[in-house]
Amino acid sequence: MTRVLVVDDEPQILRALRINLSVRGYEVTTAATGAGALRAAAETHPEVIVLDLGLPDMDGIEVLAGLHGWSSAPVIVLSARTDSADKVEALDAGADDYVTKPFGMDEFLARLRAAVRRGAAAADVDEPVVVTDSFTVDLAAKKVVKDGAEVHLTPTEWGMLEMLVRNRGKLVGRKELLKEVWGPAYETETHYLRVYLAQLRRKLEVDPAHPKHLLTESGMGYRFQR
Repeated sequence: MTRVLVVDDEPQILRALRINLSVRGYEVTTAATGAGALRAAAETHPEVIVLDLGLPDMDGIEVLAGLHGWSSAPVIVLSARTDSADKVEALDAGADDYVTKPFGMDEFLARLRAAVRRGAAAADVDEPVVVTDSFTVDLAAKKVVKDGAEVHLTPTEWGMLEMLVRNRGKLVGRKELLKEVWGPAYETETHYLRVYLAQLRRKLEVDPAHPKHLLTESGMGYRFQR
């Protein structure tokens, strides 16, 4: 059973998600506060975390920061905030996906399944170390090191980087990348690729505006070049 932690201060949302996930075979833990979320994450080691940003005791971004570094579980943010700046802040803080309220249960479940696949793929990789002049990717250990320090990547960022590095030197098509990292339902969501590639470049490239390793092939896809 996949362990899911659901964090929201709205009882009706907690109840709806607990029921819908439980009947589909997920093992669900719930929390209504940020402090409760951090405790529950430490105790249950969830494989996916669903996190509301508007919690009563602390902002969801603070919860993300508290999880940062010791939990590699994908985090799906739930929020009534629709402003793109809020989405960027959450993604930069380590969120894996962003779902705005109100949301359809079918779409949410599809995103959850995609997050589970990404987390599992990140855990199953067993390939050699790839070294560039800017950073080193250890696919077996699921680590990226730049300037002697480990770079924290979200599971989605890792999934995208791993796909490109595994096909190093080759063009990876946009549909192929979306299907592999996000799932078949996301083959047309090309804006996801732009957002996440920009984040990877900010974290890994010496000059993100003029990347040497994470390259865009206009209208076609992306390529990892050593």
